[in-house]
Order: sequence, then C-alpha cells, then structure tokens
Amino acid sequence: MKAARIARGAAARISGRRGEVLAALYLMAKGYRILGFRLKTPQAEIDILALRGRTLVAVEVKRRTSLLAALEAVTYDQRERLRRGAAALAARRPSLAGAAVRLDLVALAPGRLPVHIPDAWKGT
Repeated sequence: MKAARIARGAAARISGRRGEVLAALYLMAKGYRILGFRLKTPQAEIDILALRGRTLVAVEVKRRTSLLAALEAVTYDQRERLRRGAAALAARRPSLAGAAVRLDLVALAPGRLPVHIPDAWKGT
C-alpha cells in the first residue's frame, strides 16, 4: 500500500511540473516574462512568477477536469497567501518597486488547450 501511495505522489509531482512548464510556455507566447518557478515565500509557494509591463503576476497552475473545478480548487485563504507572497517578493526586488500585483490562474484539462484567466479571483 505504501509503495503505491509513494508512486502516485511522484507521478502527481511530475505531472504538476510538466503542467507548470506548459503554462509558462503559454504565458511566454502571450508576452509574459517568467521570473521564476515554485518560489517559496513565508506566505506561500508561487507556481509561476511572471511580469508583463509593470504588473507582477503570481500564477497558480491547476490541472483539473474543468475550469470551474480549477477555480474552486484555490481557497480564499490560499489566494490571500499568494497575494501576500507576491507582494513580499516585489518589495524585496528594487526592479519591481511600484509594480501592481495580480493573481492569475492557468487551468489545464486533459485534451484541451490551457486556459489563462488574468485576475482570476478579482474582488475576492
């Protein structure tokens, strides 16, 4: 039982990393500059940190069966931690001083193109 669970966890991590790379390529094609992957802050781990113009974007990547499931997979508390984490990273980098911080979602579903939702949880 334990070996099967370890194998499932390893497969999920590999799938997650592949999804993040696919999401990053998709964002780059849309004009975003990728600043980092899996950035750990005291507040949260940011899947992708990107910059477009003067907007710093913390991107959450979710692989789910539907867009709604991906949106619902990120709780309010997690969104707040991600926003605080991105703001903390911006505050530590002089080149990002004054940048607006936004939280985006890239949803991945089997057999479908990635869906990028800028400011996915605006007002929440």
